[in-house]
Amino acid sequence: MSKSLFIRIGHAILSYDSQPRPDYFKYFDQRYDATGQLGFNIFQKCTSAIRQLANDIAPDAFDEYLHMDASTSRDCLKNYCKCIIHMFSREYLRKPTEEDVPRLHAKHLEMHGFSIAWQGHYHRGDHEGPTIILEAVATYDMWIWHAFFGPAGSNNDINVLNESDMFEDLLDGRAPEVRYTINGHEFTKGYYLVDGIYLEWATLVKSFKCPTEPKKCKV
Repeated sequence: MSKSLFIRIGHAILSYDSQPRPDYFKYFDQRYDATGQLGFNIFQKCTSAIRQLANDIAPDAFDEYLHMDASTSRDCLKNYCKCIIHMFSREYLRKPTEEDVPRLHAKHLEMHGFSIAWQGHYHRGDHEGPTIILEAVATYDMWIWHAFFGPAGSNNDINVLNESDMFEDLLDGRAPEVRYTINGHEFTKGYYLVDGIYLEWATLVKSFKCPTEPKKCKV
């Protein structure tokens, strides 16, 4: 996370003044403890929460770094997530509307030559630690409009894809219309760029390097 974004989030939490102000915002106000010592400030609490989220660090790992015990670290994480959801979910964690799609399509076309990207990441089961997969769709400005976590255990991209609700709106005919032309053919539904492991679905477009088969050379 950049320093400017970190500071922006901290200031946003402190300056949130909607009444009544939720308790999870009040948690980040700096107070004096029972001994008269000034408690943790907003940036120390945010650092604890972000390090737990980003690096999968246990709450009791901040004794030396922040002089913060496990229960306080857990409270930081819980209240930080509630603040982020409260302030930013309507803008950054929602599905696109009919008005959003043309803007996103034009921006991705300008920057990358395609309209929608799908990124997946998982911790393989043959490594130490639990296996978990995050399936996410995000735009160029880090607006997340789909996220699904696979359960811990033996997973791959296929089982997570089959369990998630990514294509429910598309299958039910509720997905926003996206118009683009490829090889002279006009399409009205969005697509996702994936690798060769995925199924042969019309909405999944697979990439390949140095095609040699006649069929692939014509695509």
